[in-house]
Amino acid sequence: KTNTAYPKSFSHIGITVPDLEKAVKFYSELMGWYVIMKPSKIKKEKETAIGIMCIDVFGDDWEEFEIAHMSTSDGIGVELFSFPHGVKEAPEFNPFNTGLFHFCIQDPNIEDLVAKIVAHGGKQRMPIREYYPKDKPYKMCYVEDPFGIVFEVYTHSYELTYSSGAYS
Repeated sequence: KTNTAYPKSFSHIGITVPDLEKAVKFYSELMGWYVIMKPSKIKKEKETAIGIMCIDVFGDDWEEFEIAHMSTSDGIGVELFSFPHGVKEAPEFNPFNTGLFHFCIQDPNIEDLVAKIVAHGGKQRMPIREYYPKDKPYKMCYVEDPFGIVFEVYTHSYELTYSSGAYS
């Protein structure tokens, strides 16, 4: 039987942050992500399409939240949420449990980006490492934003990094 599945594209990721304005500033200034929709409040209301959708997603235990929409250079959306009644600390980092482990962004100048992340209140979780020392210039590093959200930085595309012969 022929596999008729085709690769679906990645549309966006939603990230909950404790301070929406600070998160928009961090991601726009350091990552260069575009602000598509400035921070705005969404209220729990059954009279609007967005209110109904949010009740479907979040249930009834909320009254309002803030949201902003951003986009990466390749058109991937980043939805930032801030809930006034939510826990303001990032969960303990535990990649061994089921759930979202990290996301990854790409910048060929990894050293400068990691230094800027740290200078703006983030954290470098490990040294910058080379995938193929002395062979290929592909590097990676795990970091945290100022809110404790873990992500990875690559110097090269995912396909290039893991393509055939990558580890040979």
